[in-house]
Amino acid sequence: MSAPGWLWIALTIGAAFAQTFRNAAQRHLTATLGTLGATLVRFLYGLPFALAYLAAVARFGDNPWPALNTAFIVWVALGAATQLVAAALLLQVMHERNFALGVAYSKTDVILVAIFAFFVLGEAVVPVVAAAIGVGTLGVMLLSPADPKHPLLALFTGWTTRSALLGLACGANFAFSGVCLRAAALALPDVHFAMAAAIILCGAQLLQTLLLGGWLLARQAHTLVLVCREWRTSLLAGCMGATASVGWYTAMAIEPVAHVRTLGLIELLFGYVVSRRFFREKLAPREVTGMALLMVAVAIVTLTR
Repeated sequence: MSAPGWLWIALTIGAAFAQTFRNAAQRHLTATLGTLGATLVRFLYGLPFALAYLAAVARFGDNPWPALNTAFIVWVALGAATQLVAAALLLQVMHERNFALGVAYSKTDVILVAIFAFFVLGEAVVPVVAAAIGVGTLGVMLLSPADPKHPLLALFTGWTTRSALLGLACGANFAFSGVCLRAAALALPDVHFAMAAAIILCGAQLLQTLLLGGWLLARQAHTLVLVCREWRTSLLAGCMGATASVGWYTAMAIEPVAHVRTLGLIELLFGYVVSRRFFREKLAPREVTGMALLMVAVAIVTLTR
């Protein structure tokens, strides 16, 4: 069943909005739970919501359970593992810098996702979308740490800082994860896109919970106790995380991943509002310019059909 042409846009914007609040809740938890504990919250507390969504799609969408193939399982496993790494790196970047810039560094995935999608999935990028990616790339570069006395030099050398390198690693893992999860959806060609996305979501979150939860149980069991104690904020983070993932996964099951991730740059605007409103963080004029360029990239990819 094909989806309306506007649906992936609505899903992506909704996912970006929910992800902003998930990131804010996780950042709040980082001080108490540490980076890995706050990362686990997203998957552990999001899993019940993911399972409930799968049950709803199967029941009310009248979608039978499909036969899962080896390719699907492999792609989900790869996507889940790289997304887990990316999520931990994102929280570390937020801890070392501020909230809005932490989100911005993670958005370097738009630079890499088109490359990964081309080589892995054979999805070519049309010139207009390539231009949007270029504009978005410049916007992200303007968000790099800068020396106000030597702005042009800092534009390039800023990428050598620890937080910038962590951000690049985060973006690379998010990019590869997105490509893997779209590949998983394409591995189920005869399955309704909503059902495919719901199964991917549950499979990925279950694997992520087991991997990270098992590691913490073996190495930092006290963190699991803290995760249980902080159940109120964790439940919010899990709910928003599952909601965001539903949007991302379903959008990527419909539309090429490069389009989805480029439109997802709108999260930077949401992140900026949260940064100013809740964390009282300020951005320099050049950083605001970078965000403006990213929004131009969002507009281009949204209007390109």
